[in-house]
Amino acid sequence: MEFFPDFPGPFPISAMYGNIGLYLVAGIIGFGFGYVLEMAGFGNSRKLAAQFYLYDMTVFKVMFTAILVAMVLIFAAAGLGLVDYNRLYVNPTYLWPGVVGGLIMGVGFIVGGFCPGTSTVGVATLKVDAMFFVMGLFAGIFAFGETIDGLLSDFWNSSYMGRFTLPELFHAPTGVVVLVIIAAALVMFWVVEQVEGMMGGEKPNPAHARYKLIGAGALIAAAVAVLLIGQPTSADKWQRIAAEKQPLLDNRQVQIHPAELLDYIENDQVDVVMLDVRNESDYNLFHIQDAQRVSIDELTQLVKTLLEKPANTLFVVMSNDEENATEAWKVLVAESLANVYILDGGINNWLTTFDIEPDIGSPVAVAMLPTLLPNAPPGDDLLRYDFPAALGSQYPAAAPDPHEFEIEYIPKVELQVKQVTGGG
Repeated sequence: MEFFPDFPGPFPISAMYGNIGLYLVAGIIGFGFGYVLEMAGFGNSRKLAAQFYLYDMTVFKVMFTAILVAMVLIFAAAGLGLVDYNRLYVNPTYLWPGVVGGLIMGVGFIVGGFCPGTSTVGVATLKVDAMFFVMGLFAGIFAFGETIDGLLSDFWNSSYMGRFTLPELFHAPTGVVVLVIIAAALVMFWVVEQVEGMMGGEKPNPAHARYKLIGAGALIAAAVAVLLIGQPTSADKWQRIAAEKQPLLDNRQVQIHPAELLDYIENDQVDVVMLDVRNESDYNLFHIQDAQRVSIDELTQLVKTLLEKPANTLFVVMSNDEENATEAWKVLVAESLANVYILDGGINNWLTTFDIEPDIGSPVAVAMLPTLLPNAPPGDDLLRYDFPAALGSQYPAAAPDPHEFEIEYIPKVELQVKQVTGGG
């Protein structure tokens, strides 16, 4: 469902207002965040450390409430089409380094009474203990930077899981996970308040019960709304951008000549990822060397991995002609993947362009060469060549030598910089 078809976000602040505007917005947000932390008492190391002694759980309640509100707003906005979730930065998961790092930070938190963020708030209000904590923080950063390549490199990069989230872990719809987390958090809030009273801390104020119920009800209602709205499919996302992107297909601005693809394959400055969306039978008969076979249905799952590729990555989708490749292109573009192109004319055109005769003594004899089917119907995304054997990328045309061909073509590829908002 398209709720806000003309919404202009996300906002490229640096492009709209320059670096000064970007720094100004970041400064305002940073000041506001620091002000809220100070007003909540998070510049006081005693209050921060108190949560580890279970008699003042303000830090847990405030920070976890912020996480819940942000979660609900992000996925509600994604469902309404206000935010492209694929363009939001999500910290990649390195499981065991993350566990160990969390334990080390927890020990530092309870010993020093600060975390990195609250320590800077303490420095801003001239707290001496916060100043020493920040000096220790910079010393630790320096020591880590000097030892990471030698002692810790293997462990630091171990158990990599990429952009891994709870819906993927539990194989559940995002809305269901959001609702369950909200419900569990509300139960935990009630439990920690009881624990605070048992440990000698401040007991819940009955006068605040009404506001707590209102807040809890609002969170539950928002989570239910996220569940009902749902998250957009690739088809939904394509409908939102079709008016902008369809002309690229119609004007053939994204269909690149086989010779241009070959030039980029040989270009060491560009990482080429070729996605072959044909059926397994045609792929096994013949495919371009290093092309990866993937079905269109699998593309949305593969996008998470493709989004992690470096900015100099060129993605080329291909089918026998262009019909299935065009559908795959729409899925990838709708999922915010940049630098996606279609092989002009597909594998059929590739074979026609690079009609290679084997050298004498080649393991592929002349009798094993593919032959063009004379009566093959055009336009149905069928393989119009007959292959005597399923040799995959062992045919000479799978990896042609660019120096043997002098082919003129109109360059189409314009590598774009990744657009990712947010940070960790």
